[in-house]
Formats: sequence, structure tokens, C-alpha cells
Amino acid sequence: MALNKTPADNTPSCNEELYAKHEKIYPRAVSGLFATWRVMGVLVLLGAYYFIPWLNWDNHQAVLFDLPDRKFFIFGLTFWPQDFFYLAVLLIIAALSLFFFTTLAGRLWCGYACPQTVWTEAFLWIERKIEGSRNKQMKLAKAPWSARKLRIVGTKHFIWIIFSLWTGFTFVGYFTPITELWASSLAITLGPWETFWVFFYGFATYGNAGWMREQVCIYMCPYARFQSAMFDKNTLVISYDDARGEPRGSRKKTDNREDKGLGECVDCTLCVQVCPTGIDIRQGLQYQCIGCAACVDVCNQVMEKMDYPKNLIRYTTENAIEGKPTKIIRPRIIFYSILLLATTSALIYAMLVRIPLELDIIRDRNALYRETNEGLIENVYTLKVINMDNQAHDYSLHVTGIEQLKLIQRQENIYVPSGQVISLPVRVQVDPINIKTAASDLTFTLQSKSNKELIVIEAGRFIGPLIR
Repeated sequence: MALNKTPADNTPSCNEELYAKHEKIYPRAVSGLFATWRVMGVLVLLGAYYFIPWLNWDNHQAVLFDLPDRKFFIFGLTFWPQDFFYLAVLLIIAALSLFFFTTLAGRLWCGYACPQTVWTEAFLWIERKIEGSRNKQMKLAKAPWSARKLRIVGTKHFIWIIFSLWTGFTFVGYFTPITELWASSLAITLGPWETFWVFFYGFATYGNAGWMREQVCIYMCPYARFQSAMFDKNTLVISYDDARGEPRGSRKKTDNREDKGLGECVDCTLCVQVCPTGIDIRQGLQYQCIGCAACVDVCNQVMEKMDYPKNLIRYTTENAIEGKPTKIIRPRIIFYSILLLATTSALIYAMLVRIPLELDIIRDRNALYRETNEGLIENVYTLKVINMDNQAHDYSLHVTGIEQLKLIQRQENIYVPSGQVISLPVRVQVDPINIKTAASDLTFTLQSKSNKELIVIEAGRFIGPLIR
């Protein structure tokens, strides 16, 4: 759709396209300090993703989310559905970390650790190895279809698909023991759900990293839209130094730029060519910028060749660009730091003192109390015993709180298999003479007979008549 404007519009007469067809971006390969860090991030993160499922720990897969058995193994720890509280806290820590690092140094997550960035870098590496440099890729894309082009493009997509399917297979391997999954794959006996998720996650990887790439960051990622709410003038972001670079223009290395009235930017456009989202950083901070610092590396190389000072494009702050002092320690940084430290410390402490045993006390609400034939006051309870340990246990139960109370239970030995929940009906009887208040506090103590450290203590209430 085009709009035709006349000189009366106070703008040059032109046709402006409101909707433009997407053009593929061919990021130029770049080397340098930040590129090295980015490659290291890719190797570490992808290496961990593909390698961890094959590790064993205490005769089980090191990291396994066993949904059918409701067990979640994370190295030496075993969690159950009742432990989802820890997952909630972990998500809070992840959110606080994102806020903290974004406020401090911009989009570090996007540029170095985001799955979209990591897998896109892997796909770009494969593409360059098969199709060649940026110029060769663009030339191949414009060339008519031939046997050679079909072979090169077909090989690239074949490797992309194999890599994507292996990614999907690994993803499912975190939920189904990966050795069993591999054996089933070789025997072509995968279940319907495993097959679905292998292909679904593989398709998502192939589509996002192979085809959509920067469109995911620009149009689909919500973080790109609300990141500005966490930025301030002291946030470390990638910026172009207009004062040094403008007016830009091409020149020879031997030319005197002052005589030509030029800044240090030679207008080589390499910063645009290496950008994975195709933006021009010289136009200022843009939400499409993922903070990968590829433009910093390539610009420093150009500055070095021209014998100009480096860091025309650099990590800096808005205050620094304006010649004002930068404040690293500021209220929001302190606030996020305190919250992050407190939440992380609380999670670590809770996991260290965590007891893999839970006891829920449910008092019978059909009657406040009842009187037995012997004249005793009786309350009825249902105890929910949850064994979250990796082995079965025999437990003993004790109740205290009122003098000479009597505990009646159907089974003296409470046996609970690993990961199971049992309901245990019990009755507590008390002589009315020993009842001092209408509602008395009781203490239920459940302890493993084989492991004395496996003990849980819960409070309950005993309701009875008040004898005056």
C-alpha cells in the first residue's frame, strides 16, 4: 500500500510503503572480544543442554522430570509435586535476575544466553560452513535454481533438520529416560506423545532458528517491548558516539579527516552488515537491538585499520555519552540486589533444611467432639502422610499436648512407599478432667524408625467441653 504526497504536505513527494515484504538478513561473520564471549556462551549452553541428559547420578539420570512417577531428579536432589513451591521461588529469582541485569547492563540475556540467540548462532554457523560468506550467500540466493544450488541449499536444510530433530529428541530426554528413548528410537517403537514432542520441538527449532530468526526477537518476544521500562540513563547499553563519528563519510587512511570536515565514522556500514536484526546502531538505541555487540567488534577492527581510537561504538551509558558521571550504585540496583539476595538465600536455606516427609492433619468436622462409653472426650483425625524420600519407610506416630491423652490408630506401624501418600485415620481420647480449655493445642510427631533425622512435627487442635 502506498501513499502519494504532494508538496502541500510539507514533505518531499514520495511513495511510502506501510507494509514491506520481509527481506532475509544475512549477518556478516565477525571476530573479536564479544564474538568470542558469544561463541563461548553458545558452546557452554548448548553443550550443557545436549550433554546433561546422558549423565547418571545415584543410579538414575542426573536431570530427569519423571512425570508418570511424579519424581523430578536434579542431580542429588529429588523433588515431588508437593515441592512446586521451590519452582515458584526459582521463577521469581529468574525474573529478579532479568530485571537486575537489564537495569545494570541492558540486554545481556538476549545477546549471549537467550535460546533464540544461541540456536540462531548455531544455525548461522552451519549456514556459513555450507553456503560460504555473506556475499556468497546473497549471490546464491539471487542465482536461478540449478543442480548446484539445489545441492547446497538441500544440504543446509538437511543438516538443519537433523540438528533440530536431535534438539527435540534431547528435549524429550529430560522427561523420558534418554537411554530408553534412544533404544525406542532405534527400534522405531516410540510412543505417540514422545514422537509428537520430538517433532514438535524439532519443528519449532527449525522454524525459529532457521527461518524466523530476528523476527522472533522483533515481533514475538515481549521482552523487546518492555525492556525500556527497566532502562535509565545509567544503564550500560551499546551506543554510537555521535560526537566522535559525525559527520560520517568515506575516506582513505592517508586522508586528514579534519581537513575534510569528517568525523571518525567512515560510513563502511559494516555495523549494519554484522547486525543479526539488521538495524543501524548509528540511528540510536532501538528496541530491535539485542545487545550482541557484533557492531562493537567490527567497528573496533575498522578503527584499528584507520589508526583511530577504538570504541566509536561501545558499551556505555547515556550519561557517559553526554559527558555526565555514571552512577552504578543507584536505588533500583540496590532494591533488586536486596530482593535477589534475600530470595536466593531463602531458597538455598529451605532446600538445605528440607525434610522429604510431609504430614497434613485434617480434623473431622462432622462433629466438634464426641463422648465414648468410658466417658472420654474423643476427636477424630485423618492424617495424610507423604513420603518424598527415594526409599520406603516405616514411621511411628506420637501425640502430645494434653495430659494422659490416648492415641488410637488402626496400625501401629505406618508403612509408606517412596513417593506415595497414605491416609491414616486416628482418634485422640482425653479424660474431661484434663481438658483446661475448649480448644487445646496438640503436637503430632511422625518419625522414621530407620532414620531418626527423618522427622516432622505438626500442630493440631483438640476440641472438647470446658469443665468448670
